[in-house]
Amino acid sequence: MYDVAAVRAHFPALTAGYAHFDGPGGSQVPAEVANAVARTLVAPLANRGRVTASERAADDIVLAARRAVADLLDAEPGGVVFGRSMTQITFDIARTLAATWEPGDEVVVTSLDHDANIRPWVLAAEAVGARVRWAEFDPATAELPAEAVAEVLSPRTRLVAVTAASNLLGTCPPVRAITDLAHDAGALAYVDGVHVTAHLPVHVEALGADFFACSPYKFLGPHCGVLAAVPALLEELRPQKLLPSPDVVPERFELGTLPYELLSGTTAAIDFLAGLGTGDTRRDRIVTALGAIGAHEDRLRERIEDGLAQLPGVTVLSRAAHRTPTLLVTFADREPASAYAFLAERGVHAPAGTFYALEPSRRLGLGDGGALRIGLAPYVDDSDVDRLLTGLAEFLEA
Repeated sequence: MYDVAAVRAHFPALTAGYAHFDGPGGSQVPAEVANAVARTLVAPLANRGRVTASERAADDIVLAARRAVADLLDAEPGGVVFGRSMTQITFDIARTLAATWEPGDEVVVTSLDHDANIRPWVLAAEAVGARVRWAEFDPATAELPAEAVAEVLSPRTRLVAVTAASNLLGTCPPVRAITDLAHDAGALAYVDGVHVTAHLPVHVEALGADFFACSPYKFLGPHCGVLAAVPALLEELRPQKLLPSPDVVPERFELGTLPYELLSGTTAAIDFLAGLGTGDTRRDRIVTALGAIGAHEDRLRERIEDGLAQLPGVTVLSRAAHRTPTLLVTFADREPASAYAFLAERGVHAPAGTFYALEPSRRLGLGDGGALRIGLAPYVDDSDVDRLLTGLAEFLEA
């Protein structure tokens, strides 16, 4: 049985007394992660190498982080690239791939995606005269069917960018069906895994993702970005880099010295998640842990949905059959930003906005203002849900 009280005891931030429904924007961090970051910063450290103890420490941190991410995503350590953020990595890959495109080539993006998996491809396409085609999700159901992608594919398609889970609505589209369509068209598939990785076990190969990008700070880790790709594919690409920097994969995609302390924190976050599961390997423990976390989060999500259904004038826009525990909410006669502020005054953190998911917000008719987002995380408990529902009821009565 998932022991949320035991999990919460590892999170110093929770002692401040707030109820956190802001996990989709960045999770709180267990003490083990903060301690790993601190230990790295005060230990002997240098640029990577195998001669001095300081060099070996840096090298060991990077290699350990690659193995940890590989276990988290069921990927190959040699294809794990670290960067400042998922956005930065995606821009870098977009520019690198665009160098292989020609005028008239096409890229496919979706209106369900976060802008970090849209704008880099739009700008890269514009720079080389390629065409951008849009696959639209259905705002009535919040679903992005594979057929919507199929309709905009052509023999000139070079890449399909799609999210594995919407950070705004929680929708989990049929990624494998979409990547299969992309590959059948001769295109590559770039999957935004930022939101999904915090909630569901990921198997990069099973998703059919040529590139899978995510952010440790969404799954209890520090602020950095990660890309997992097939090493052989990375070998084919020639990113812009400094002349004396390493030319091997994956290092040639990592510009400058890596933030070793953040990589230590990333490994610690993955080990923390694994410690919540059971099994013979770290991968097994991660999968079982995320299964238990998912069941806990889904139970709380259902409680919230049932509570929202009892409140007047509340509309839940998160309607997809397969989705993460993330709810997007509007109010008939009140602004979402007002609910955001009202809850914040009562120690309940549920922000309002588009959260950089500008295109889905516009397609839902919310414009650039967005709506209230309620997101669950492994440390949220029933008392937090009680505070949220009570706060929203008071807001609507005020």
